[in-house]
Formats: sequence, C-alpha cells, structure tokens
Amino acid sequence: MAEQQLMINGVTKRFGGVVANDDITLAVPQGRIIGLIGPNGSGKTTLFNSIVGYHPVDNGSIRFEGKEISGMRVPEIARLGLLRTFQQTRIYGKMTCVENMQISVPHTHESFRTMFSKYPPEVTEKAESLLEFVGLYAKRHLMAGDLSFGQQKLLEFAMALMNEPKMMLLDEPTAGVNPTLINGLIERLKRTNADLGITLFVIEHNMRAIMNLAEHIYCLAHGQLLTGGPPDEIQKDQKVIDAYLGAQ
Repeated sequence: MAEQQLMINGVTKRFGGVVANDDITLAVPQGRIIGLIGPNGSGKTTLFNSIVGYHPVDNGSIRFEGKEISGMRVPEIARLGLLRTFQQTRIYGKMTCVENMQISVPHTHESFRTMFSKYPPEVTEKAESLLEFVGLYAKRHLMAGDLSFGQQKLLEFAMALMNEPKMMLLDEPTAGVNPTLINGLIERLKRTNADLGITLFVIEHNMRAIMNLAEHIYCLAHGQLLTGGPPDEIQKDQKVIDAYLGAQ
C-alpha cells in the first residue's frame, strides 16, 4: 500500500456563518493521481486553499509527508514541495514562455534586482526541456499572452514543474481548454505522474476527463465528503448522481 503523502483529518473551514468544509477526512497516497469532484459550491476550492496555506482551517489537521502544515503560510508549504495551479492562469503575458519559466525558479536568496538578471544556461535548458515536455517548445519565444487559453494552462503547469514539486494540486486543468486538446493534456498529466513521479490531486468538472485520469476519486457535496472510490464505482454511485442532479 502506498504511503499517505497528504493526510486531511477532520478539517472544517467556516466563512462567517457559512460552513464551506465540514469535517473533511481524506488521504492522497504518494505517487498516485487522485480526483476531487462535486457540484459548484461544494467546497473543493476552499479545501485546496486550506491545504496550500491560503487561509487557516478552523478545526482539524493537514499533514504533508508527516508534517503538520495547517498553520503554515503559502511560501513555506511550497518549499516543502506542495504546489497548486489555478482555474484562471497566472502567467506574465508580456514575457515570453521561456522568460515565464525562468522567473519561476525558486529564489530563496536572491534580491528582486538579481531575480531579473541573466540566468545560467542550465536554467534555460531546464525551462526549454519542460516546455518540450508540455508541448510548447516551438512557442518558447512567443509572448505568453499570445498563447491560447489551453496553452497558457500548459505554460502555468510547466512553470510549476520548474520548482520540482513532490505533489501538485490542479484546480480544473481542463476548464476552458479546447475539447480537441483535452486528451493530450490528460496524457501529459499522466506522464508527469509516471515519468516525473509527481503526485497529482485534481479538481475537475469534466467527468470523462477525471474518470480517465484519476485512480481514486473523492466527491464533496454541501461542504461534506460524500464518498470516495475507484472511478467505475463513483460514476455509478447514486449519492454522487443525486448530488449532481440536485445541483442542476
């Protein structure tokens, strides 16, 4: 059995009188691809924000590789190797793809001035190699703002890979992506997991995509964990079907 890389135990998060996450307990084993589904407003993004340190939880424990992280800030958690991407891309549109990659390198000791000075050849080589990995090598000198939305998502993903994460939390990686490109994106995510050994925890609304990608899927509804299991069980689970139908 795989070691549990991320352990979420009894996590509750409130915003005023609204309980966004209610006593959530789940685990993400090392080296796996785990899905997180649920209708809009079910608390998925809130849970991701809690995991990576965007806001403190009100109750419960979040442990990454055995270390309690629920009281830590975003940069501290990122340094442990736990990163996330967003529904809306966070790239620098007026910079080339390679430049976006270069400034993604961790700058633990450099000043802001040196951050934009000339990069050593190995950084550029790594940037170009990862752009090739995600299928953007031919566009490496294009302005990132000129890429399609799907390509911008791939660039943001490659930027995260520059940090050599141990686990990535992906918030709707296929949202806004041209349907003809989704299969290629799914294959790249699988390769990231298989070839680079990075654990993936993925929020996704595209049911066909997440059923094809994840080996275990958790479902949230109304801030609570409804169920979890293999994709073939989840898509036939009446509680999951009712949750989605009730949200229409």
